[in-house]
Amino acid sequence: MARWRSKSGNVAEDSGQGAGKDSGRDSAERTVPQAGRHRPDGERLRNGLGRATGALATLVAVAATVIAVILALHIAFVVFSANQANPIVRTVNDWAHGLAWEFRDMFTPKDRRVRVLVDYGIAAAVYLIAGRVIAGLIRRIR
Repeated sequence: MARWRSKSGNVAEDSGQGAGKDSGRDSAERTVPQAGRHRPDGERLRNGLGRATGALATLVAVAATVIAVILALHIAFVVFSANQANPIVRTVNDWAHGLAWEFRDMFTPKDRRVRVLVDYGIAAAVYLIAGRVIAGLIRRIR
């Protein structure tokens, strides 16, 4: 005699009269999930932690990408001699200067455009790589 749970939550027993295709199934297969019931073994907590770590990992990856884009814009503005009086160019250059921290003046070629291309390009690559690695590590916390 198999037991199963109906949608109303009542437990019913199968008298075995319909011993056809369903008779060999486990009772857990016929259990209908009920709304509002807690899942066993902290599954809801694990799902919540998985969503939170996924969101945090995405945030880290997006932040690293945005920083790399700012550095790339700065490179473009310098290489193509953008108007330094333009407020957008000035703002991006100020942000890039702060974000490049120790990578500024890493190499000292004579041409300023080559120097900015190399130094800020390395900084952008490091941000992208580090952001992806950290995001991957955060996703493993599940």
